[in-house]
Amino acid sequence: MKKNLIKNLALTGTALLTLSFAGQSFAASATFTDLGNIKAKDKIVSLHDKGLINGVGGDRFAPNAPITAAQGIQMVVKALDLNLDLIRFIKEPKATDYYAHAKNDAWYSDTLIIAANNGMDLPSDLNPNKVWDREEFTHQLIIAMEKHSNLPMIKIIPVEIADVDKFTNGYDGSIQRALVLNIAELDAKGNFNPKQKVTRAEAAVMIYNALEYIKAHPAPAGDAS
Repeated sequence: MKKNLIKNLALTGTALLTLSFAGQSFAASATFTDLGNIKAKDKIVSLHDKGLINGVGGDRFAPNAPITAAQGIQMVVKALDLNLDLIRFIKEPKATDYYAHAKNDAWYSDTLIIAANNGMDLPSDLNPNKVWDREEFTHQLIIAMEKHSNLPMIKIIPVEIADVDKFTNGYDGSIQRALVLNIAELDAKGNFNPKQKVTRAEAAVMIYNALEYIKAHPAPAGDAS
């Protein structure tokens, strides 16, 4: 009996990964018609063609709309191919096991379970519907990327940021790395604008840049970690 229970639960990881993005599969197969002259159009289309980002329904991407925490987490989880394949549970996990304000029947529930079990730096009081700002999305992307991509260690020279005093404590390091690695950028005045709402287009660009950096810096040969 115990053996059968473990076997059934072992399938949960794969099942959850499959279900996480099923609700938006239609959007992933459409061509976006609302990109117009969006500067990031080519990067958004490239990610979409690879099945790494979804729209918001039909043929819309809504590039200027801000992203919620749940949407941002889904972007990171999907782009970095985070999953539960190697994780075994003694009971079926629920989103509320990790995040008190989550809903177990919401479209994002499986995504949050994947994030929690892959070391994303998310607070237990996470509000999935909260609109994320630039520093929060950047921090989460960089932490997840570094944890799962086995990137070579580099010594960085800090970038001068005009509004560094506006950063949330603890985010400055990941934002500095994002700037040095050309995953994020400052505005014309040298500001990062950490509290500014991050748009879907901006998030997509950072995802694209992160994946390009990972591709250009593969793990050392023979490193199985």
